[in-house]
Amino acid sequence: MRRFLRDESGATAIEYALIATIVSLAIVAGATLSGTSLKGSFEQVSSGFSSR
Repeated sequence: MRRFLRDESGATAIEYALIATIVSLAIVAGATLSGTSLKGSFEQVSSGFSSR
């Protein structure tokens, strides 16, 4: 039981998985926010062309 509690061989893999998850969430959040901003910009350009 003591050997099991002191075993840290899987800790590195779990840490890398957590880092990858956080980075992935940041990328998705950034893409979502950028997409919303781009949509607004394209709508303004489109309405500018329509009014002329």
